[in-house]
Amino acid sequence: MPQLTTPLSDLSDMTITVVPEGVDSSVPLVGYLVLAPAGTRLNELITVPTAAVPTERAASGRGITIDEEERTARVDGTLLELTYLEFELLAHLVRHPHRVYSREQLVTTIWGYGPVGDQRTVDVHVARVRRKLGAAYRERIVTVRRVGYKYVPATV
Repeated sequence: MPQLTTPLSDLSDMTITVVPEGVDSSVPLVGYLVLAPAGTRLNELITVPTAAVPTERAASGRGITIDEEERTARVDGTLLELTYLEFELLAHLVRHPHRVYSREQLVTTIWGYGPVGDQRTVDVHVARVRRKLGAAYRERIVTVRRVGYKYVPATV
């Protein structure tokens, strides 16, 4: 393990929070140590830039639109009522058009844990998203037999 060459007492602009006020101390805390240049404001550290998510839009304003900042998905301008995981799944597939994701990759990426047992939960969520997309757009999520799923935008 590497040794710290500069004593902690020599570091300036250092803030250490052991346990935030109002937090139940019986619950284990998981944290991150973030080293930043002196003068860095906290909001600069916690602001995560959002990548532009491709949308499927024709000149008429029709298509699938994903807004990750507002966490909304629309079909032909109509807001979809999606659960957290349905939104994450749709946004992920739309963000990476034509890329095939295995069920295991989707569980790891969207659900946040490694493959465990049956991957049927992915199939169920894809079916729900397709149903909510409606007849005109459900075929945008394509099943790749024995592999997984991909998003194919409409050709304009």
